[in-house]
Amino acid sequence: MTWNKWIRQFHRWLSIIFTATVAANFIAMAMGQPPAWIVYSPLLPLFLLLFSGLYMFVLPYATKGRDSQPTSG
Repeated sequence: MTWNKWIRQFHRWLSIIFTATVAANFIAMAMGQPPAWIVYSPLLPLFLLLFSGLYMFVLPYATKGRDSQPTSG
């Protein structure tokens, strides 16, 4: 599996984990005051989604610039 495909797969699984932690957060809030670890649990997958999403966003622009440069030789 290439690096780009691995990042995309990682991003997909992170989105599932993030969605599950947000759902658990809402369920815990419906039952009363949730513990702090439940409240802050979506933050780690969210930050990882940010970095993997930014990587995938910039990737087409980075490869386009690399492909359009003339080769010397």
